[in-house]
Amino acid sequence: MPEDINANKKAGALVDGNRLAARAFAKTGIEHMFGVVGIPVTSLASSCVTEGIRFIAFHNEQSAGYAAGAAGYLTGKPGLLLTVSGPGCVHGLAGLSNAMINTWPFILVSGSSVQADVGRGDFQELDQLEIVKPFSKYSGKAHKISEIPGVVSKAVASAVSGRPGGTYIDIPSDVLHETVTEEEAKQLLDGIEPYVPVWAVRAAPKELLAGDKEISEAVSLLRNAKKPLIVFGKGAAYSRAEKSLKQLVESTGIPFLATPMGKGLLPDSHPLSAAAARSLALAESDVALVVGARLNWLLHFGEPPKWSESVKFILADISEEEIKLRKPAVGLVGDANLILQQLLKEYKDEPFRLGEKHPWVTQIRAKAQANIQRMAVSLNKDVVPFNFLTPMRIVRDAILAVGSPAPILVSEGANTMDVGRSVLEQTEPRTRLDAGTWGTMGVGLGYAIAAAVVNPERLVVAVEGDSGFGFSGLEVETLVRYNLPVIVIIFNNNGVYGGDRRTPEEISGPHKDDPAPTSFVPEARYDLVMEAFGGKGYIVRTPKELESALKESFSARKPAVINIIVDPFAGSESGRMGHRN
Repeated sequence: MPEDINANKKAGALVDGNRLAARAFAKTGIEHMFGVVGIPVTSLASSCVTEGIRFIAFHNEQSAGYAAGAAGYLTGKPGLLLTVSGPGCVHGLAGLSNAMINTWPFILVSGSSVQADVGRGDFQELDQLEIVKPFSKYSGKAHKISEIPGVVSKAVASAVSGRPGGTYIDIPSDVLHETVTEEEAKQLLDGIEPYVPVWAVRAAPKELLAGDKEISEAVSLLRNAKKPLIVFGKGAAYSRAEKSLKQLVESTGIPFLATPMGKGLLPDSHPLSAAAARSLALAESDVALVVGARLNWLLHFGEPPKWSESVKFILADISEEEIKLRKPAVGLVGDANLILQQLLKEYKDEPFRLGEKHPWVTQIRAKAQANIQRMAVSLNKDVVPFNFLTPMRIVRDAILAVGSPAPILVSEGANTMDVGRSVLEQTEPRTRLDAGTWGTMGVGLGYAIAAAVVNPERLVVAVEGDSGFGFSGLEVETLVRYNLPVIVIIFNNNGVYGGDRRTPEEISGPHKDDPAPTSFVPEARYDLVMEAFGGKGYIVRTPKELESALKESFSARKPAVINIIVDPFAGSESGRMGHRN
């Protein structure tokens, strides 16, 4: 009899909009949500936790949004950001736009005003569907509870289809409180299918394969090239193309060049890496296969003077619009990994290989070795007070000493990120996250938290400039609260590019006694900020102090901040690093 009573109670139970939305997200396969709770979405966060989705609570929606974007990139499933209405949604635009530009699958979910009160000045009222339009592939609003599953399903499908990107879901406060029965909820959720990334599907979808004619033309161009080059980016990393890429590079003997977040698909130490001879490789290549990377500012738009006027591009991209825009010699529309597999199949029918003594290979290798040796002269010096090279070398060696699984490196800042791109080595795929296509500052702590959450087996090392850290520094409390294995390394040079750089002539006018626009408090104790929350802080000024801090913190795998005091005159104003060697 008691069992019958319980069954009747269950049959008569009601499911509100919060729980229905949570079940819809869970059914798609989403496992993580990042955000800041408040009216009207606190119960939505709690419902997601009940349904098996891990919720990571941040202090700031911008950082939470950057975390969601990184999670989308690292897992292939849409990163989920939850915000309150009005200003919360506006703050969430930072993560939405960053994911859209980086082409990462992402969903911004915001509560909104009670629909009956719209237009009357309701609490945090805003036309959120309108403001997200420039940064979203799809935006949908659930006007009633029965529409929630459909909007969720469309948002997920749009975020991952074609070129990945941002989508938006608006759920009004009154809809979150509407209810349906358990049976009605089940019927509403029946239409949702779990999302499975392309690389996890056994049969290759035909719409993600390039045409046979184009594949044949591409291989023919590579076969007949005198100075071929393979370039790959984070699109290839997203598609899990590392095995196919390794096979193509090593079978053909063609030198390769990775964009910053493509680093690690093949180890930086690979003998065919042209990274240390980047300018030569770009300027003299006659055929360039570009996989999962756009010919944007990072690759000098594929134009002279960095590239040869006569270079022929083979562009492999998921977006047909991108290929039409760039007008390559051959366009391959499809998934990066699947296209590489097609190229390999075509190549095997009539194989070719650039041997170790091929003039192009020896030219690249000689230039790379000369540049590496020249850099080593400066890199191997212990300069105190610290410049950027000495501590970066020590950090590099500590990361490499960890072995496999390699730590995930997060990098942001001006000089810190620029020097790190040349010095820090990537040995495994998807182990580098930086400012990306948009050059976004402030992403560091959000990226680091996401990396630790979705890859718990890996140590995460965030190498930050003091300016970049300042955007999101309070999130070190989030690291401690969730006990995440993240080591934050701050290159502290007293400000943006290095503190007060003004000439005597510039120190004039009625506000001449104010600090310089580029300067911060000298030798700020960021390490004590971490200790205030219960983490471990270090302040270091010498190689031995840095080596000791790295050894101890890497071994402990607990939240830590290493505050490296750097000579404020060691850096320089920098930007558009794609235009430098």
